[in-house]
Amino acid sequence: MKKILPFAIGSLLATPAFHAVAADMSLKIEVPRLNVAEYHKPYVAIWLEKPDQTFAGNLAVWYDLKKRNNEGTKYLKDLRQWWRRSGRELTMPVDGISGATRTTGEHSLSFAGDKGALANLPAGDYQLLIEAAREDGGREVVKIPFHWQAKQEQSLQAQGKTELGMISLNIK
Repeated sequence: MKKILPFAIGSLLATPAFHAVAADMSLKIEVPRLNVAEYHKPYVAIWLEKPDQTFAGNLAVWYDLKKRNNEGTKYLKDLRQWWRRSGRELTMPVDGISGATRTTGEHSLSFAGDKGALANLPAGDYQLLIEAAREDGGREVVKIPFHWQAKQEQSLQAQGKTELGMISLNIK
């Protein structure tokens, strides 16, 4: 019978197969249809913050990708809170984060726990922030506090008032 050395057991425990499976996050965001003379699709930023409101990671940014000479990026600063936290340091487009603005309705997004901003996110308390701003329109920020890598599934909701509708966050 072979002896297993203590350092070998420690090495086995450090392999990914012995770690807990990373949590996954799914999100549903409602973009309401507003009764206004000239409707523009909103720019939307979705990111994570720590309890002390420091930036923890970007999940998604929707903006007008079709404007010539990348002019859609000049309006990203209208997402004021996101812009101050992280936006001004990014060069758009960002692979895996940026995408086109979305029309009215419910939009589903999913984020794998082993990729992007979630990959190295330590367990703990965070806030999911969704900020929306429209040309010739308003601006709104909705926050959903959550615990990352909790022992059980979390289903959380928040209701926007103007630029955003119902937002549902599910963490498994």
